[in-house]
Amino acid sequence: MTDPTRLTLRRPDDWHLHLRDGAMLRAVLPWTAAVFARAIVMPNLAPPVATAAAARAYRDRIRAALPPDTGFTPLMTCYLTDTTNPDDLAAGHADGVFAAAKLYPAHATTNAAAGVTDVARLGPVFARMEEIGLPLLVHGEVTDPDVDVFDREAVFLDRVLAPLIARFSNLRVVVEHATTRDAVDFVTAHAATGRIGATITAHHLLINRNALFEGGLRPHHYCLPVAKRERHRLALVDAATSGPGPFFLGTDSAPHPVAAKECAAACAGLFTAPAALGLYAEAFQAVGRLDRLEAFASLNGPAFYGMPPNDTRVTLVHAPTPVPATVAAGPTPADAVVPFRGGATVAWRVERERDARPPPTDRGS
Repeated sequence: MTDPTRLTLRRPDDWHLHLRDGAMLRAVLPWTAAVFARAIVMPNLAPPVATAAAARAYRDRIRAALPPDTGFTPLMTCYLTDTTNPDDLAAGHADGVFAAAKLYPAHATTNAAAGVTDVARLGPVFARMEEIGLPLLVHGEVTDPDVDVFDREAVFLDRVLAPLIARFSNLRVVVEHATTRDAVDFVTAHAATGRIGATITAHHLLINRNALFEGGLRPHHYCLPVAKRERHRLALVDAATSGPGPFFLGTDSAPHPVAAKECAAACAGLFTAPAALGLYAEAFQAVGRLDRLEAFASLNGPAFYGMPPNDTRVTLVHAPTPVPATVAAGPTPADAVVPFRGGATVAWRVERERDARPPPTDRGS
């Protein structure tokens, strides 16, 4: 009989991750590298990672910050702007630097001021991406001030993404950090094409928008896209736990120092890396589908990106495991980061099979 207190699965990957730079990079990277084999690294630094040269340099800084023997591979993305050069993008892809390109609508989230002001301007870029098979990752929200913040994802799907994939019929797209039933339905409707996928975060599986106001305004539950109504959370859980298919793990772990979160205008983002896989396991266990976690965490993402799954394993052990109250990321307490569920526990502990070899990839070095 299967032991309900232990689950072994192929080592997972994180297909949506923020690592920042400098001291913050050095503080948060070990939490991801200890569990995940690969990660799609977001390019929204200041200034953004918008060229192959910048991505190569950022990858070098990430590699230099890695603890020894992690076997972790960062997969780099290009920050699309109104002036992105299709030739540079294609050259970066051919050289094994770019695994994807990221579309941020201008001002949609943290460090998105340089984002795209008009998707129509990027026709040549999307045509080249379609030609070379480079996936487009979208922060799927409109930024029109007349659109309610809770409706911005649904409006983006209708106004922007549906016309885009109709125009570029072979473009491969990932709807990042899906938060609504609308996104689940959109991706599911295109699943047969094999060219539309979606990442889902642990926090959007576990909380709804009520969590923003539990006992007061909770800045450490504030992210973009914001958590939605309970019916949307339930749709995300159904999608994530559906087994093989277009939905896969992307934590969107996004660290901000306490000073930037506990203030009058809090930054958006939840730092889930210290307990990410255990948090996902809780969500899957809650609906009796823990046996489907491997597909979501370890198989669906590599299948979409055309990469082999990892050879090594991790084991989840059902045991209350403390989450650090803070993670130091600088010389003062104001520089620290508060993790999601910091100071509390997660129900699962992760034990990793050690292997210093890099995970498999067809993207070169």
